[in-house]
Amino acid sequence: MAEKKPTVVVKINLPGGTVTAGPPLGSSLGPTGVNLGAFVKQFNEATASQKGVIIPTIIKVYADRSFSFVTKTPPATYLIKKAAGVQKGSGKPNSEKVGSITKSQAREIAQQKLPDLNANDIEAATSIIEGSARSMGITVVDDKAN
Repeated sequence: MAEKKPTVVVKINLPGGTVTAGPPLGSSLGPTGVNLGAFVKQFNEATASQKGVIIPTIIKVYADRSFSFVTKTPPATYLIKKAAGVQKGSGKPNSEKVGSITKSQAREIAQQKLPDLNANDIEAATSIIEGSARSMGITVVDDKAN
């Protein structure tokens, strides 16, 4: 039997372990005819260990209204804000700094994000994370600076 081709692919960021059939999920998946209850149950079971963490998810819906989904690692910005202990990035990142992370924290985030980053090694991934942090107004400091 040939592999089923999805009729619809939905990309959405969902909170791990706490999804309900309401918005944003209902408005994105409802028109596809997918059984929302079944999706919510499967997604919440798969992400129970990541309660409240924003998880990018790719949902493939097939002609018979069945579905499959793949979860990605949390967004780098979420992980950076969590490591820096801030609610949001700076509106003026070049002049207003809102927090800092260490190089080792940036490396840990890079290791977690490596499967989803366009990087060949951990050094390249770390520099991507450090660049994201700087663009959010978060300073990257040497580990010895603490």
